[in-house]
Amino acid sequence: MNDVELSSKSMKKVILSNIRTTLIELGSATKVEMNEKLDISFPTISKFLATMEKEGEIFSVGLDESSGGRRAKRYQYNPEYMLGLAIFLERTETNYTIFNCLGEIKEQGTFSSFLIDDGLQILTTYIDSIMTRHPNIKSLAIGVPGAVDEGRIFHIPDYEQFKHFDIKGYFENYFSIDVVVENDMNAAVLGYHKRQGNQNSHSLIYLYIGQNGPGAGLLINGDVVRGSTFFAGEVSFVPQYDDRNFWQALEKGKHGDEKVDAISRLVASFTAMMNPHSFIFCNDDLDESSIEKIIECSTNYIAKEHLPELTRSDWKEDYLFGLQSLGLQLMINK
Repeated sequence: MNDVELSSKSMKKVILSNIRTTLIELGSATKVEMNEKLDISFPTISKFLATMEKEGEIFSVGLDESSGGRRAKRYQYNPEYMLGLAIFLERTETNYTIFNCLGEIKEQGTFSSFLIDDGLQILTTYIDSIMTRHPNIKSLAIGVPGAVDEGRIFHIPDYEQFKHFDIKGYFENYFSIDVVVENDMNAAVLGYHKRQGNQNSHSLIYLYIGQNGPGAGLLINGDVVRGSTFFAGEVSFVPQYDDRNFWQALEKGKHGDEKVDAISRLVASFTAMMNPHSFIFCNDDLDESSIEKIIECSTNYIAKEHLPELTRSDWKEDYLFGLQSLGLQLMINK
């Protein structure tokens, strides 16, 4: 493929993505409205819409009232034209959700998976069965409890057989669809951010202790922070005491004051470095009384007026919603 062909293909992809985004955001639009919003020529928009309508990706919802000239045809995106599958892996279970292009949930479920023993065999078989039932699934978003670089897992405690495994490439080759792979906490903090209404000026820290050891998702001004080597958020390694890092401190103080102190030190550290608006905990990790203790203990290390809002959220819902938003972006850009 020469440079001209490549440029043309890239431009078509951008135009198609912009038309999809506009129709989904507006609900419906005419050619004139899309021409004004996207600054794309009328003939180009007409050509793309004709192809999309022929393929069933969009449909007409009638004609607008006449303002003296020819009545304009109004188009709407077909939300069922493409579906997405979001799925995340935990030690003993896998959760999934199927959604359409408007983000509407079509199906959700959980199935048992023993990844340490069975590797990807059970997961691949289960995804295959889902896609057989829903052949118009066009994107797959996978969340994993480890650090990921361009779809390749390079740090995943307790799952050594997956270390350096290109899970993105594996599933793209197997199912011939677009795949995105994301760290669990990056997806969760993104999902929380999206569910709260996209306050792009806000900075967040999301801590999860969970089944596989602690991890954090970091978001600054609406962007997930992954770091230069995609290792950001691996808070297990944060040194806290002379002989213990954060994970070791949690293991020693699973209950009571030692656990509260370890988390409070982490809150104080992030406050001093990032001064975030909110610090989110998983509902299953801490109750409200524990949050109050952490606030009180954190003031031993940093002035209270600098502390972020400490709150709790449904980690599973945030996680799946974050993966869903990544999968939706894949579909729009397809």
